[in-house]
Amino acid sequence: MNKKFTTLIAEDDEISFELYKIRLHHFDLNIIHAPNGKIAVDKVKENPDIDLILMDIRMPVLDGYEATKQIREINSNVPIIAQTAFAAIPEHQEMLEFGFTEFIAKPLTETILDQIINKYRTKN
Repeated sequence: MNKKFTTLIAEDDEISFELYKIRLHHFDLNIIHAPNGKIAVDKVKENPDIDLILMDIRMPVLDGYEATKQIREINSNVPIIAQTAFAAIPEHQEMLEFGFTEFIAKPLTETILDQIINKYRTKN
């Protein structure tokens, strides 16, 4: 039996997290929630089979940048998609230096989320 595609959603805003779940329900994903960057790092340590991470940049305890740096020490291959307000998107080189695979701008539409999930699910 194939394992479910596992997605870690690092998002401190509970309403935003619930919107992700609603927008992604048709994929039948295994979704793991991390309400802050430290918990995101801990979840990656506990779940080595995570296939994709959607990482909010502004979070308590550890922000998305620091959490991504720490996750890269644990798992250098998992795709990490930074989610941030459009105006805050840094240059491509800076994104790579922090260890992100790519950036997407908030608010995330169902179409954007579908594209991201389909893109990385087909690589597994």
